[in-house]
Amino acid sequence: MTTMVATTAPVRTKADWTKYAALLAKVALFALLLTAIIWPDLSGIKGKASGARLVVYPLGALVLPLWWFAYGRSKSKLHKAFPWHADLLITLPWLVDLLGNRLNLFDTINWWDDAMHFILWGLLTAGALTAFAPRELTRGLTTFVALGFGATAAVIWELGEYVAFVRHSPELQTAYTDTLGDLTLGTLGALLAGLIIYQVRRKTA
Repeated sequence: MTTMVATTAPVRTKADWTKYAALLAKVALFALLLTAIIWPDLSGIKGKASGARLVVYPLGALVLPLWWFAYGRSKSKLHKAFPWHADLLITLPWLVDLLGNRLNLFDTINWWDDAMHFILWGLLTAGALTAFAPRELTRGLTTFVALGFGATAAVIWELGEYVAFVRHSPELQTAYTDTLGDLTLGTLGALLAGLIIYQVRRKTA
């Protein structure tokens, strides 16, 4: 008598694809950083604190993996596995910003810089909330945490830009108005991220 054994092919979950997307985003980011080192004139960040960006961007993309493997695996109660979806959200802003500079979009499309401050701060804040904010937070607390992180990160970014290159560039003439606009858009992006993350968590609870 032959016993039939049912076999099932491995099913790729959404988390699997998120993992690959996050890894691909990191590979693309580091490839662009490498080309910026080899061909600085073609990088799109020459004269825009390129040295600082070559340090900050990889650190920004690696901050979650570094935290996780040094501390999160044993201490965090938020995740049982590495949060690849949060890692992707945190990596994308650095990749998109660098790619936008490489393609010279910041200097050729008037609204590009404004759109990036809104969208990329939203992605960064969503990643931070997904990785570190408890799921049981209320809508109000989620929004406050989003605003606290997003606004603080936006201020740090603008201070870094000023110290690194704005104070010595022609942009200093309009820096005050531009900074106010960037801070406002970054904060609004963070606010929207907080509201979206709360709704997504509520639906998947």
